Amino acid sequence: MSQVGEARLWASQPLLERESEILAIQRAVDELCGISAAGTVARRGGVMTFAGSAGIGKTTLLAEARRHAAERGCTVLFARGGEQEKQVPFHVMRQLIQPRFAAMSEEARRDVLGNWYDIVAPALGLTAAPKGQTPPDPQGVRDGLDWVVTHLAVRNAPVVLVLDDAHWADAESLAWLTAFAARAEELAMLIMVACRPDEIPADAASLRALMGRQGTRPHELAPLSTSAVARIVREALDENADDVFCRECWAITGGNPFEVVELAMKGRDQGLKPLQDNIPQLRDLASAVKGSGLIDRLEQLGPSTLRFAWAAAVLGTAVPISIVGGVSALGEAQAAEAIERLRAARVLTVLTSVRRQEVVEFFHPLIATAVYRSIPPGVRVAMHGMAARALLDDGHGAAAAARHLLEMHPEGDPWVVQQLRRAARDSFSAGAPDAARRYLARALREPPEAEDRAEVLFELGSANLLHDPTTTINQLRTALEEPDSDQELREAITYRLAQALAHTGQLAEAASLLHEEAGRATSSRTRLRMQAEQFKWNAVRVDEENSPARSRLLAQFARRLTGRGLPERHILGLRAWDAAMRGEPVATALEYAEQALDGGMSWTDQDFGFEVPASVAVTFMYCDQPGRAEELFNTGIVEFESKGWRGAHLSFVYTLLGYVRYRRGRLAEAEDFVRNGLQIADRIGHGIPAQWYAIGTLIETLLARGNVAEAEKVARTYKLADGFPKAVVYPDPQAVWGKLLLAQGRIEEAERHLVAAGRRLDLRGTRNPSWSPWQLDLALAQLTHAPDQARATAAEAVARARAFGASGVIGHALRVAAATAADTSQAALQLEESVTHLGQSPAAYELAHALVDHGTALHAIGDTHRAAVQLYRGLETAVACGADALADRARGQLASAGLRPRRLHTSEHETLTVAENTAARHAALGLDNTAIAREMRRDVQEVSELLSAVFMKVGTDRAGLRQIFGA
Repeated sequence: MSQVGEARLWASQPLLERESEILAIQRAVDELCGISAAGTVARRGGVMTFAGSAGIGKTTLLAEARRHAAERGCTVLFARGGEQEKQVPFHVMRQLIQPRFAAMSEEARRDVLGNWYDIVAPALGLTAAPKGQTPPDPQGVRDGLDWVVTHLAVRNAPVVLVLDDAHWADAESLAWLTAFAARAEELAMLIMVACRPDEIPADAASLRALMGRQGTRPHELAPLSTSAVARIVREALDENADDVFCRECWAITGGNPFEVVELAMKGRDQGLKPLQDNIPQLRDLASAVKGSGLIDRLEQLGPSTLRFAWAAAVLGTAVPISIVGGVSALGEAQAAEAIERLRAARVLTVLTSVRRQEVVEFFHPLIATAVYRSIPPGVRVAMHGMAARALLDDGHGAAAAARHLLEMHPEGDPWVVQQLRRAARDSFSAGAPDAARRYLARALREPPEAEDRAEVLFELGSANLLHDPTTTINQLRTALEEPDSDQELREAITYRLAQALAHTGQLAEAASLLHEEAGRATSSRTRLRMQAEQFKWNAVRVDEENSPARSRLLAQFARRLTGRGLPERHILGLRAWDAAMRGEPVATALEYAEQALDGGMSWTDQDFGFEVPASVAVTFMYCDQPGRAEELFNTGIVEFESKGWRGAHLSFVYTLLGYVRYRRGRLAEAEDFVRNGLQIADRIGHGIPAQWYAIGTLIETLLARGNVAEAEKVARTYKLADGFPKAVVYPDPQAVWGKLLLAQGRIEEAERHLVAAGRRLDLRGTRNPSWSPWQLDLALAQLTHAPDQARATAAEAVARARAFGASGVIGHALRVAAATAADTSQAALQLEESVTHLGQSPAAYELAHALVDHGTALHAIGDTHRAAVQLYRGLETAVACGADALADRARGQLASAGLRPRRLHTSEHETLTVAENTAARHAALGLDNTAIAREMRRDVQEVSELLSAVFMKVGTDRAGLRQIFGA
């Protein structure tokens, strides 16, 4: 039997002193397969973690787990982190997934991945991203990977996912795994992870959390006892080995299984007798097992063999033999001879890759680390350079070569800059911007040639935009100062720099930059585009010195534009939004909104942004056309999801879609959408605009539902009162805070904040109570101590609402004015008009409020019959909206009038959402999946709303749902 065969036989022996870990693995796999001692049970997945030092036996234990899982008929996905590959994005994910797709054609892969193909295929190394395609954001790629693995788990159940050496996993794969692990149990998937706790990177807190998930400790592997070491020694050398000799083996190795086995096998190779007198020789052998002794042993195998080992260490795991031979500068025969020597010495082993190529791997990561660190620095750098070229020549692409280019010394080589920029573009396309930043920063240090420097700075600044906007600003300012940049590049730098300034709250600086660059521009097209950007950022500046002047200038611009190009349409869209904010007539705002949309307006245009399409959509909402607004937001969701944008952009749209539902009085749905938007914003970062939008909208919704305590909890959790943003946010955070204080009965504080918010908004010319009803809330606060002042405040709000002309806000304003009325008869008249206006609007919650108020007023003046009618209507409408406190109030009013509430068509305790109603109808009809899809087509609007809710629940896309429903 060969020595390699002996080693494999040795590895197949029963694992010593790992009985409890093996039993835990077997139980977990059996539970995954639905097997228990009592018989068949429901499948159960979960997460198992194993921790221990290098060589302690984690890999062997995981091999046993893979073997047992395969015997049980499980699908096993396996990957191993690599010390040299930890900077290669999605290296681990590719090991997990590529074997499942290796034998498929391109067409078959597209069929399996559906709409996720363009988003996840570049990350998984299944294809290169098409040139010019908008890159997905990291969260979008992670969501796509969620879908891919979920799909595999469902179609190939039961699935066991195994990750060895997780401490060396790349950051992108680790971010996915640690987030996905929470779904393992619900998917009936078993995830096993092994790592060295002392080598977990400082920035890998998520891995530490995974290892101690749900408060459980990982299985910590202990060194072998003296008796276990003695058993290994006796089986390898002689069953009559001396006890003293065996104890010395334990002392030398510390009970480390890898070192024990290697020492025993080395002793067997040398014919060492396991006697006490041979302990000095044993110690000499031990020094050759690791560290400098291992390197000395390698050097004895000859320079060619040593060079081949160096090349393998530089290249990392699973590299084709031909490439290793090329980097080591050995011919085919020499490489084959070196491999045989290294195999015999248990340094390297040969495997077959998923691409059916012979590849080399080190017998153990400890050996790979020792070999790599022993390479002389100058030789190591040169080998990295050779490795980069060899990988490129073999068709592996710039991304595969990039990690080697990072190790080279900067020498001003244009080829290196070119390859690093290509690798950065590939990383962007794969949703790995962190890797792109590393490559571009290294390209800048090379450095690039003078004519390319501005472009590299621009690419690096763009890569840093969401990660480190302050650094982005410095890099883009430097790029703008470069003398050799052409006009088109200078414009692109300007737009991106303005965006970075805006994202850091420097809105005035952004507007000033655009003003200066517009003055330098020689093209009227460029000037118009920069003016459009300037209008956009000024529109959201809280500290804008003269908002009315900007509005007048914007109106002058818009009057002479026809919407021929995207800059013109953006200006028209901003004009529509500004008209709505200022309370100009509804017809004016709608006219400009329609002009802006005539010709198209993308939500995912990186140069123009999504702010203007979102503003146009919200304009329709304020103008009592929520259906039109939802149509636009659904378009935005489709665009974002199709391109893998599932970060701040998607958060905004879900929040604003929830805001539309809130305005329509569909409060349960509104809360669900906004909480989803807030959840997305939370995982991106604290204090970002998307989070402010979601916090304010959620508090408004909770207050409408009567859940003051939960609203206060949200405000406290996100420290709403500690400071308000420097950008315009809707609903206005300070006005929302004032409304919450009012609901809590903190009248004086509420009034102070509402007055401050109103003063600030009035200075900007923002006078539309539909946009911010601060006056209406202020009137209610003033009513407690200054009723005349409250009536004056409410009357002014009514006048502003009538000037705007939307029925919803007129009805709302009249309802509040009635609350401040001097006598009940006047209040009843105002409420009657309020109900009429609200009945013509989509504002169902406000209608319910007005109906209950009107019924109460009618009862007070003795009109019992009409009072009952309005109170019944108000109760039913409030329950349908999910406004629980208002429904309780209506019941109380009915009871005080001696009336009993009628049996309601909708549950008094819970309003079914559209999705629940649809599901209930399907269940009642006994429809199967195909019939459900057919039934769903009957109501397009209902389906759209259902899908929007389901997307967030299951994290899939329309293609995935089509497969689920069999459509």
